[in-house]
Formats: sequence, structure tokens, C-alpha cells
Amino acid sequence: MATAVLAPATDLNALFAPASIVMIGATEKSVWSNNIAGRLEEYGFDGEVYVVNRGGVDVHGFPGFTSCKAIGKPVDAAYIFVPVAAVYDALVDAADAGVRGVVILTSGFAEVDAEGAASQERIVAFARERGIALLGPNSLGYANVAESRALTVIPPRKPILLGGIGIVSQSGATASEIAKFAHQQGFGISFTVATGNEAGITTSDVVDYLVDHEPTRVIAIYSETINDPAMLRRAAIRARKARKAIVILKVGKSEITAAVAQAHTGALVGDDGIFDAACHQLGMIRVNSVEEMVMTAGLIDRVGPIERPGIAMVSMSGGTCGMFADLADEYGLPMPQFAPETVEQLKGVISEYGTTLNPFDITGAVMRDPTIWTRALPIIGADPNIGIVVINSNSPQAQHDLAGANLQASGYIPGIAAMAVPGVYITQVLQAVNETMASYLQTNDNPIMLYGLEYGARALAHLSRWSSGLDRVAQDLVEQPSRSRPQGEREVLTYLGSKGVPVIPAKLVTSAQDAAAHARLLGGKVAIKIASPDIAHKTEVGGVKLSLEGDEAVAAAFEQIMRSVAEKAPEAEIEGAIVAPMRSVGTELFVGTARDPQWGPVIAVGLGGIWVEALKDSAIRLLPVSKPDVIDMFRSLRGARLLEGFRGSAPVDLDAVADAVVNIGEAALALGPDLASLEINPLLADGSQIEAIDGLTVWSN
Repeated sequence: MATAVLAPATDLNALFAPASIVMIGATEKSVWSNNIAGRLEEYGFDGEVYVVNRGGVDVHGFPGFTSCKAIGKPVDAAYIFVPVAAVYDALVDAADAGVRGVVILTSGFAEVDAEGAASQERIVAFARERGIALLGPNSLGYANVAESRALTVIPPRKPILLGGIGIVSQSGATASEIAKFAHQQGFGISFTVATGNEAGITTSDVVDYLVDHEPTRVIAIYSETINDPAMLRRAAIRARKARKAIVILKVGKSEITAAVAQAHTGALVGDDGIFDAACHQLGMIRVNSVEEMVMTAGLIDRVGPIERPGIAMVSMSGGTCGMFADLADEYGLPMPQFAPETVEQLKGVISEYGTTLNPFDITGAVMRDPTIWTRALPIIGADPNIGIVVINSNSPQAQHDLAGANLQASGYIPGIAAMAVPGVYITQVLQAVNETMASYLQTNDNPIMLYGLEYGARALAHLSRWSSGLDRVAQDLVEQPSRSRPQGEREVLTYLGSKGVPVIPAKLVTSAQDAAAHARLLGGKVAIKIASPDIAHKTEVGGVKLSLEGDEAVAAAFEQIMRSVAEKAPEAEIEGAIVAPMRSVGTELFVGTARDPQWGPVIAVGLGGIWVEALKDSAIRLLPVSKPDVIDMFRSLRGARLLEGFRGSAPVDLDAVADAVVNIGEAALALGPDLASLEINPLLADGSQIEAIDGLTVWSN
């Protein structure tokens, strides 16, 4: 966990795009020193390089000095790899010499023990005071590949493939593996960084930097802890506006510590659930492996956003079509069937035993006549529901494969070129790009390749969903302290009503006679509930009576509630009881807000009443939430079919519900950061008639 975060005014350009650098701790005998010098050459750094060591001697052909100040002129960035006890003094010397960006390779800080954590805090405080962009400690550095700037020990794969993937990893070894796998699959890199302890610059800071890094089109992240969620949220919002994708592999799953034990919401949300919600809401693509990350990032880098979500798959193998169809169903890959005009045109191209389904089995007839590819692909690419076409092709791994592959390529390469939408190739199994394959790709103008149906289908599904959500607006969080502090059901419902939330008409009464009188005014059956700011779950203390009708029944229920509560909750403050009309039809929904220690206020929805506990079926988003987000939340529930009408109940009007939930979220935010939880259970939906039936607030102090 980072101990501090540098001030936003820190200039990351000085660190990531330096014109001059200094290696502090350089010697010919040091493995680290030799690696860093080697990387400077391999990445093509053409700026000034200096070394600092005790003797002030030249090392690796670079001029040597005893200190940074002795260089006599400002240097942009430094790589410090001296022993841990000497790091602070080296940092002070660098700052005094005008260095504005520092990478610290040295380990032995907060990742070790309390003493190391104290040392780390000391260097962070100094860097913050002097406005130094500090990467590390325990960082293997960075390579700004696109601009030939590097302070890293991680070697590049040769030949260096330039592309638009920016890699951000808390683990240096994982950063290396991501870059290696990307190279193996033929995808190019624009930037790679290992953030280490993140005592200064966090993953979120680097993501924000890469949003403005023109060569980077996709940001691929490996994360163990999001140290600055607010910054990542802002960066993700900016990235979506810039049409740059964020692909993230985050490890570590644990439940939130429920500070709101009295409310259901604390048990429904968890750290990982909230992170999932943040990814969905902010347009970040969450993946589960390095392979899925690289395949997704590589595809989006090469293709960019697609205009329509639909995907068509074409293969000469019916078996491949079947496997891909199953994967599409599993990963939510939209594969619409072809429009009638597309079907009619294809019938004039394919053999008599072919079909016109999607996935499209073009049959083995293309082995005899590759021009079938050339004629069929533009027809499929012109279908009004298709945004990208995937061609299952041979992957030549040896010289004897080339003849057949080139014969088919003579058909589908001009076919792809004539399409109105992008076309990509996919192999049946995961393969590396060997020399034969690389030569084949180069000969055929480096087409976009996905390797393996499994990872290819996942990547395509991510591309489709990301593209479809680019125009959705996510809001940053703005909270203000509030003087309002409603407590108890009646106060909460009154407050919600003032914020545009429809609430059930009800009255607080303090006697059996008043209860009976108000029930007569309402007419029909009523419900009576205890009113107490100290009782969260009323049924557990006998504080609820339902379906009451007539003065005698209402008065008796009031007395029974008071006796039961006095016995089971003798210390509770009793305000009286709430009399409200009994609602016998409608679908009970749950809406609750909670405060995550990292991401701040969140909102959860689900089926209400007892179902919220029995099913634990909820959907979560960060606040503030938009109407489309709320509709997506309800549609994602496992019990979503119940919203369509169940046992005679009217289908839930999701538009009306979404309006109410958005207002509930705004009402929660207006109560300020001291609100731990606001819960409405149930929010009753009878068609388009929406009513909050019960409300609860929990405060953090």
C-alpha cells in the first residue's frame, strides 16, 4: 500500500520523456548498472547520459561524477540503485541538482518491515516537498518505447515492435511477461512501466498520463491494489472521451468490512464487486489472464472501436463454426443472423450444400475456388447488423504450410479489402508467431490475427461491449457536507420525497386511537410499523403488523407492537408507529447505498423484501449513477425475469424505477460523507407506480 501520493502538479514528462538522465550508483561490476546501460542502447536513447558513483569515474562510456550537483547543469531524470541506506541522500542530491523525475530501483522499503516503511515515507515526503515525480521504490523502471526513452532493466524483445499498447504493472516480472507475450503474438508496444511500491506515482497516475500519450491507444494494466481510485476514475472518464481503451487484470478478492452492520447493503457489496462495478460503469475492460489482456489490447489497438456491435464469423470448417457459436453464447458475443438481403446475395455465391447462418460455414469449396472468399466477404461486411467480420484461417507454422495458406489468402485478402467493416483472422488454437508465420504475415500486409478461438472470442466480446459504451457518460464524484441528518423511517421517507423520490403516504401516530382514526381516513387495509431510530429491522422485534382493517383491529395491532418492542428492545427510543396503506400488489425491489473505503459511495439494487437476503442477487455501481446504468443494473440480475410480470403482477416499468433510483442516489450524495448507508426496502413497483415503502439511514459518526 502506498504511503503517500505526489501532488498533481508533479511533471511526469520530466520522468517519462527526458532529454537527459543520470544513473546513480553506476559501476562496471553492477548487474543493474550494466542492464540499465544496455537498455538505453537497445531502446535507442539519444539524449545525454551521466553516471554518479563514489569515485566519480566514467562507466559504460558515460562521463562520471561524484554527485549530481557536480554535473554542473540540470538533468531531467535519474535512476537510483544505491543501497537502501543511501537512497535518501542520493535523492536529496538529485533534487538539489534540478532533477525532476526519479526512478528508485532499490528495494527494502515498505514491502519489508516497519522500518522500511518509515524510510519510504521519508523519501516520499521529500519528493513531494520538492515536486519530484517519484517512481518506486522497488521499481524495474519504464520504457517509453514510442519515444525511445527508457530507464529500465527489463530487456526488449527483438525486433522491437512499435504499436499502441501501453503496459502498466505493479509487478516488474509481470510487466516483462506481458510485453513478451505481446511480442510473441505480434502486437506492438508504445510504453511499459513497473510501478513497484507506488509510494509516489501510482498506477492511476500513469494511466492518466497515458491518456494524453498520443502513441498509446490501449492501456493494459496489471494491478494488485488500486492506490488512488479517484484518480483512476477521472482517468477512465478521460480515456473514454479520448476513445482509448483500458484493459485491466486485477488480482485479490475480499469482502468489504461492513461498517453498516444494521443495513443489508454492507453485506451485498464487496471490494471486488465494487471494482467490477467501477469497470463496467467507467468503460474499463476487466480480464482474467495475461493472455486475455494481450489479445484484447492487441485487437483494439489494431481495429479501434467498431460502429456496430454485431460480429460475423466465417470458416471453411463447420466444426470451428460450432465451437465459436458456443463461445459466443458463453461470453455474450453478439452474433446476429444475416439480414434477408445478405442471405439472398450469399445464395448466389456459396455452393448448393452451404448454409447462410452466422457463424457462416463457407465450406471446403473455397479450396477449389478461393474467389468465393472474395465474393462472399464484401456481402457479409455490408450487412446492416455487422460491425466486424472474423475469418478462421490457416496459420502456417512451417514451410510446407505456406502454399495452401497463400492460396486461400489470395481469396480472402482482397475480400477483406473490399469490406465496409474491419476484418480479422482467427486461428483455432493458441499459437506463437514463429519465423514462418511472421514472413507470411509480412507478405500479406500484416493482417490482424487473433490466436485461439477461446481468447479470440473473449477479445471480440470485449471489443463489442467497449465500442457500444463509448458514448455513455460517466460522472465524477462531487460531495459536499450536509446539515440534514434524517433518522427513522418517517424522517427518511419525508426527506426522500423532498428529493423527487415517490414515497408511500403515511402518518406517525402515538396512540391506538390516532392509529385507528388515520386508518379510517386512508380507507382499506393498512400496515402499522414501529417508528424508532434505534430499530433497523422491525420484524425482528415484532414491530410490524400487516393487512389490518377496522378500528378494533388497528388499535389492537398498535398495542401489540408497543408491548412487543418494549419487551424485545427495551433501550430503544420509541417515537410512535407509522400507519400506511397496505400495498398487496407489485414487485418489491431493494435500493441501498454504502460507502466503500476506497471508491467512496456506491449504490446497490436487487429484488426487495426477503429476497434481498435469500438470493443475494444484487448489482452495484458507483455514485452518481445514470438512468441507463440503473436499467442495466436491473437487467443484469439473475431474477430479472421477475420484473417482466410474475403471477399476475404488472411488468415493472424500468424507466420509472430508474428515475426513482437516480433520485435516491442523488439524495444519498446530498447527505454528505457522514452517511454510511441509505436503504429503501422495499421500493414497490406496480407497473409505472413506484413507491418507497420503508427507509433507513446509518451514520458513520
